[in-house]
Amino acid sequence: MSLSPRSRPDPEPGPEPVLDEEERLRELGYQPVLARRMGGFGNFAISFSVISVLSGCMTLYGFGMVTGGPVVMLWGWLGVGLFVMCVGMALAEVTSAYPTSGALYYMADRLGGRRWGWYTGWLNLLGLLGAIAGIDYGAALFTGAFLHLRWGFEPTPGHTMLIFAGILLLHAALNLFGVKLVGVLNSISVWWHLGGVALIVGTLAVVPDSHQSPEFVFTEFVNGTGWENPLYVAAIGLLLAQYTFCGYDASAHLSEETSNASVSAARGIVRAIWVSWIAGFALLAGLTFAIQDYAGTEATPTGVPPAQILLDALGTGGATALLLVVIVAQLFCGNAEVAAASRMVFAFSRDNALPGSPLWRRVSRRTQTPVPAVWLSVGCAGLLAVPSLYSTTAYGAVTAINVIGITPAYAIPVYLKLRAGDRFRPGPWNLGRWSRPIGWIAVIWVAVVTVLFLLPQSSPVTVDTMNYASVALVAVLTAATVWWFAARRSYGTPQAYGSAREQAELTDQIV
Repeated sequence: MSLSPRSRPDPEPGPEPVLDEEERLRELGYQPVLARRMGGFGNFAISFSVISVLSGCMTLYGFGMVTGGPVVMLWGWLGVGLFVMCVGMALAEVTSAYPTSGALYYMADRLGGRRWGWYTGWLNLLGLLGAIAGIDYGAALFTGAFLHLRWGFEPTPGHTMLIFAGILLLHAALNLFGVKLVGVLNSISVWWHLGGVALIVGTLAVVPDSHQSPEFVFTEFVNGTGWENPLYVAAIGLLLAQYTFCGYDASAHLSEETSNASVSAARGIVRAIWVSWIAGFALLAGLTFAIQDYAGTEATPTGVPPAQILLDALGTGGATALLLVVIVAQLFCGNAEVAAASRMVFAFSRDNALPGSPLWRRVSRRTQTPVPAVWLSVGCAGLLAVPSLYSTTAYGAVTAINVIGITPAYAIPVYLKLRAGDRFRPGPWNLGRWSRPIGWIAVIWVAVVTVLFLLPQSSPVTVDTMNYASVALVAVLTAATVWWFAARRSYGTPQAYGSAREQAELTDQIV
């Protein structure tokens, strides 16, 4: 696709001058309507909270145990983290140039044209909604395990779904109070996560009488997938790390509510990735060293292998205490993801991309929060998890939906920036001469993992074991294509329709 005149970046090369953020937002075509009450630490905290090693690593640990085992979990984490850092740095550079709530789709629209922005937005939205479903359903699984250990609660799929619904409602309620509360909770979340990882790893290192050997932790390969090719199994096993390293675009989605967003949002993305990289490796190593019975951990009656590791190593009292630490961290994570997804819904609706856009872009006058967008986000996430009532593999599919939706959306603006060359004007945070090599590494990595996580995860492939992420991807692209013909005349970023009258209409929709 060629750059359209409407979306073509300013032709003059060189970094953007530093501007007041409200002035910069108006220059990009949007009237400020959200409260800019988040600082740099809060912006980093929301991406760190969404990545949440105590959510991603813990909820997919059982998946990792059968898709390569310890060697893939530990070395895969280090390798995936390195590539994700390249993706994050490349995306941060584009975020610095275009700090808006629309984030990825707005960047793609400016750099590539309307259709690039349209499909990027739908992919991003699929990934964000899949992330809410994956995070909160994972929290429901851990809550069920906690209740099982404490009171003998039976974590059936129906009971887990009820807990999941309650968690969604909690996160919707918390997000209705405004971004200031979200920022405070995310700041607490950072220290809770870091302290929680240190507590879990330290306790598992000191209390158990026996530990696995370093040889087991760093070289043991386990294949419980039914596939015979070890390379294929190891590739599928990278989902644990790649799923955990999702959601750092939250810093970009909250940029219209962040001070000095052109720098703070970019820094927030990169810092969230490298801090999570270190903390996640420590957590995975600590858990794996503490395994007492590998087969028993896989077949745990709690339904959550890390809970069985804690139970075997520490006893019921210690296990329940640390599970509570994990659950609270997962609740912080889900709350941050609802904030990010709702801002995406708000921004996409602001540009008339969703059915019912006039409703979803409404903002509360009292809290300056997009209330309908919050409810739509949690409602759609709830629907995505419904198949978990009937299929034991559905949760793996939900996590894959998150990855194959959001990860390509990360690479599209980066690819378009590379294609634009000197016509792209970098913001105050940029990679300089490293921009192109890091950008191409990011694009190639995303292409590889997108293909990987569309592949079947178990053999033989049946209705129960099929990877439905491919179905979800086809469904959302089909829906986006169909809706394009209905909405293409009304959809567009402000460069297409941003008259003063229309901006005034958006402001009037603060209710």
